Amino acid sequence: MMIAPDLYPRHAVDLVGQALADTRVVVINGARQVGKSTLAQLVANSSTNVRTYFLDDAAVRAAAEADPTGFVRHDGLLLIDEVQRVPELLLGIKLEVDRDPRPGRFLLTGSARLLGLRDLPDALPGRTETIELWPLSQGEIHGTPDSFVDTVFGQGPDTHVPESTLRRPDYVARALQGGYPEAVRRADARRRGRFFNSYLSDLITRDVRQVSEITHATDLRRLIGALAACMAGMAVPERLSRDLGLAASTVRRHLDALELIYVVRRIPAWSNNLTTRAVATPKLIMIDSGLAGHLTGMSLKRAAHPTAPVGPLLENFVIGELARQLTWAEEPIQLFHYRDRDGNEVDAVLERASGEIVGIEVKASETVRADDFRGLHQLARKAGDQFLAGYVMYAGAQPLPFGDRMRALPIETIWTI
Repeated sequence: MMIAPDLYPRHAVDLVGQALADTRVVVINGARQVGKSTLAQLVANSSTNVRTYFLDDAAVRAAAEADPTGFVRHDGLLLIDEVQRVPELLLGIKLEVDRDPRPGRFLLTGSARLLGLRDLPDALPGRTETIELWPLSQGEIHGTPDSFVDTVFGQGPDTHVPESTLRRPDYVARALQGGYPEAVRRADARRRGRFFNSYLSDLITRDVRQVSEITHATDLRRLIGALAACMAGMAVPERLSRDLGLAASTVRRHLDALELIYVVRRIPAWSNNLTTRAVATPKLIMIDSGLAGHLTGMSLKRAAHPTAPVGPLLENFVIGELARQLTWAEEPIQLFHYRDRDGNEVDAVLERASGEIVGIEVKASETVRADDFRGLHQLARKAGDQFLAGYVMYAGAQPLPFGDRMRALPIETIWTI
């Protein structure tokens, strides 16, 4: 499998540059080790009069804590990496941009969503634009277009799709590799496993503590393992509480923290009734399928067994690829899932601002049946004229029509068209 030699979040470079041209403060948020610093430096290198601070450096951090206001005073672009390490800087930044409202003053990176930090003194409302950075997409790893979301809303079910050369083992291998640049570089599964172990330890000992009060690290580790085991399933804190013997309030608090530091993402339920949306149970995915696979002990050998739980892994993988594309789509698109009282489900529902939707079901098999479209047909009846198309993404080779607005497509279509 060929890997692009220069791994960086190419889709986000233009987004950050455009944001700096319009906005006083640009924040790059994302998980640890996804390339935030690399992205920020790529953008900064194309600018003039840039000053850069890395708050992982103890001496730099001490200077920032001693004089937050003086630390952020600079006439050009100021890049501050891991700004959540010294939240007091945000007050100084607020004073600076209020005094001088020129765009492109500050470029900040952080491993947690700034609005969720416990000690955040000011969220800079109306002064910032946030770019969310996920682990690398398949298109970024392999140099392919990554335009499925834009294409299906622009062209609908008549989009031309070529046959695929990938099969189920290929998709499992890609899902287990994940998208953290360091994991992608490690072709050997054992070395990649060591990276994931180290990554998990850093999350628990450092990142989570920045956003939440953690008293028992072992409980948090058990919860992360349980979340990986139910990836692409419903996020029900009460069930996790019973299974793990933890208080439901503890589970909820830890879930919130894990979402803030980009370990998990809760996908809300879709309904054409906004009140129903607000109270329905969300679906949970792991931000990185490689970490999820590692936590569940999945391997290529194990995945070859007929009873191996490959379906949730590939569903998590596909939904993650769709979520990545939403960050650079040409128009605002929201991601949901669908489930009704009769048990009809659709793994992913994409909705544009006008209300039109596209449904996507994920199948781990190399064949597809008419019954695989059951949930999509129910969604189409529920949405009426707002339903543009329904797709079953499967591990086979051929794009196939399955009736009005329904198509079966190879999974790799997501990053190749």
